[in-house]
Amino acid sequence: MRPRVPRAALLLGLAGVLPFLWGALGRLAPGVADLSLDVLGPRLTGRTLLLLYGTIILCFMSGTVWGFATRAGGDGRGRHAAVLYALSTAPALWALFLGFSAVALAIGFLLLLLLDRHAQAAGLAPPWWMGLRLLLTALVVPCLLLAAP
Repeated sequence: MRPRVPRAALLLGLAGVLPFLWGALGRLAPGVADLSLDVLGPRLTGRTLLLLYGTIILCFMSGTVWGFATRAGGDGRGRHAAVLYALSTAPALWALFLGFSAVALAIGFLLLLLLDRHAQAAGLAPPWWMGLRLLLTALVVPCLLLAAP
C-alpha cells in the first residue's frame, strides 16, 4: 500500500501547478494567459510567466533537498549529509545557468526526482514524498515542454 500524501501538501502542491497550467494555456492560446502588470512592470506573456515561475520553483525545491540533508547530519551519516548539502545547490545553479529555457527547466525537474529518490531511499524524506513529487512533476514537465520553442 502506498503512503497517503497529507491533504495540505497535496492541495498546496496542486495549487502550485496552476501557474504552470496558466503558462501552458498561454502557449496554446496566445494572448489569453497574458498578464498586464502595469504597476509592477511590463506585460508578461504566459510563456514568460511560466519560465519565471518554473525557475523560482526549481530553486525552491533546492531547499527541500537541503532540508533532507539536515536530517542526515546528526545521526552518524555526516558524509551523506555533506553530499546532500552540496547536491541541494544543483537545482538552483541549474536554474541560474540554464533556467530561462523551458526544456532546461523540464530536465531540471526530472533530474530533481533523482535527488528526491535518493533522499527517500536514505529514509530522509517522508514515506509519501515520492508519490507527491511524481504527480507534480508529471503535471509540470508537460506544461514546460508546451512552452518550448
